[in-house]
Amino acid sequence: MSRKGNCHDNAAMESFFGVLKSEFFYLNKFDSVDTLRAGLVDYIHYYNHERIKLKLKGLSPDYRTQPLAA
Repeated sequence: MSRKGNCHDNAAMESFFGVLKSEFFYLNKFDSVDTLRAGLVDYIHYYNHERIKLKLKGLSPDYRTQPLAA
């Protein structure tokens, strides 16, 4: 992080937390903190490995494992 007041450092995390709240937190109800924790672990795995991204032209982040086209 750089100097105080420089918002560009936090842009990636702010974006992630916005998506997390809109796709996960607001759509579910949690009975306990343990249920919330388990759901967060599952959602973060989904976000990093399965979620389709428009920036990747409809691929999931696992596109890195695909062989390069010859």
